[in-house]
Amino acid sequence: MLQSLRPFLTRILNPIARKLNINPNIVTIISPFIAVLAAYGFANHNLILGCIAILMSGFLDVVDGAVARYHGRSSPFGAFLDSTMDRFADAIIYIGIIFGGYCDWFVGVLAIHSAITVSYVRSRAESQGAECNIGIAERAVRMIILMLGAIIGFFAGDIYFTYIIYILVILSYFTVGQRILYVWRQLR
Repeated sequence: MLQSLRPFLTRILNPIARKLNINPNIVTIISPFIAVLAAYGFANHNLILGCIAILMSGFLDVVDGAVARYHGRSSPFGAFLDSTMDRFADAIIYIGIIFGGYCDWFVGVLAIHSAITVSYVRSRAESQGAECNIGIAERAVRMIILMLGAIIGFFAGDIYFTYIIYILVILSYFTVGQRILYVWRQLR
């Protein structure tokens, strides 16, 4: 969904990537630790800290790929590590949200499950030779919605942040359905 922004992001990220001549896997591994900061913020009812930490974690998530591409260090292991660390970060953030009481534990578990399943479906489809880069709630979109929800919750009240989490669960499962249907059409 955000693929159309790639040329714009490349122009912004290439100067950063040029200056960061380090192993991109190091940047990848840092991202979940920033997600712990987001979880800490949410667990302690600090929605702005949670929002800023998600933004920082997301920034690192795009910088690692930019560094890898710019310096010719893209690798299958790097892609695998990036995807794995993204799943850790997603779960860590939602655990903080659950601990902070912004949603019922069951809804929080569904949020974790749906976020992981969106990525799993894509990965599994691609392992079968099907293209699967569609869906209304890819990870970047979900993180943007979560940040906006935190800001709205900060200004309008916690209940609005809770509503956003419910919406994210629905959008994530809808995306899973979109992807399953899309792959079914390709592989039948």
